[in-house]
Amino acid sequence: MRCPYCGCENTQVKDSRPTDENQSIRRRRSCEDCGGRFTTFERVQLREIIVIKRSGRRMPFDREKLSRSVEIALRKRPIQPERIERMVSGIVRQLESMGEQEMPSSVIGEFVMEALKGLDPVAYVRFASVYRDFREAADFQEVLGEIAQRAATGPDTSTTAANPRPAEAPDRKH
Repeated sequence: MRCPYCGCENTQVKDSRPTDENQSIRRRRSCEDCGGRFTTFERVQLREIIVIKRSGRRMPFDREKLSRSVEIALRKRPIQPERIERMVSGIVRQLESMGEQEMPSSVIGEFVMEALKGLDPVAYVRFASVYRDFREAADFQEVLGEIAQRAATGPDTSTTAANPRPAEAPDRKH
């Protein structure tokens, strides 16, 4: 692993531990040349997914880009980083379990919208405004109406084959 500070390839693992419900490994490393310390994460990747953009361009799926867009929607919201990471991991698992090598960006966007809907309504509206390219106040009113209707009928506890747990499963510590 190359040091992010000096570019040296002589780095040493100081500590490894499982994270993200044993779905990844966190490694603390240090550079033998400059002494810099940094963290890396190792995750299982079932298959390489190619994202088909609206323009028709094809790009490799980038988990970090997905994570950044979710974090932007959740900026200044009272959501713990662990819940955000679990949500992103769940979306990635859904995508990988679909078995498709190429995936339209619209499918990924819908997965994110559904996950945010259950996690935080404000983040859902923020993400929807960019994803659906809102151009006027009526667009916001439509989404807010969906949220109000959902609140009136109660939370959706249905599950799907790709997502065996409800999106709104509460965090529980045993």
